[in-house]
Amino acid sequence: MQRMTALFSAALLAAGMMTAQAQAQQDPAQDPGAQPQATAPAQEFSDEQLQQFADASQDIAVISQEYTERLHAAEDEQTQQEVRMEANDRMVEVVEDSGLDVDTFNAIGHAIQQDPELMQRVQQMAEQS
Repeated sequence: MQRMTALFSAALLAAGMMTAQAQAQQDPAQDPGAQPQATAPAQEFSDEQLQQFADASQDIAVISQEYTERLHAAEDEQTQQEVRMEANDRMVEVVEDSGLDVDTFNAIGHAIQQDPELMQRVQQMAEQS
C-alpha cells in the first residue's frame, strides 16, 4: 500500500509538472478574461481511461524518481531547468503513449485526489497490470 501511495504521489507530482508547463506555454494575451476554474466539474472516466492512467502513472513514477536524482545532482539553475524540461517531455510522451492526453491524465489525477473510491479502483488496476 505504501508503494502505491508513493506511485500516485509521483504521478500527481508529474501531473502538476505537466500542468505548470502547459500553463507556461499558453499565451495569456489570447484570452485575458480567462480565469482558472477553482473546482472542476465531476467527470466520469471509462475503465479504459482509468487503466491507461494507472499504467502511465507507474512509468511516470520511475521517470520522476530518475529525474529527481538528476535534479538534486544538478549544479546550477540552468542545469536544473534543463533536467525539468527533459523530465516533463518524457512524462508527456508516456501519457500520450498510454492513449490519454495530458488534460485527461491531469483530470483523472485530480479526481482521484477528491474521490477515495476512485483512487482505490485505480490502485487495484495498477496492482493487476
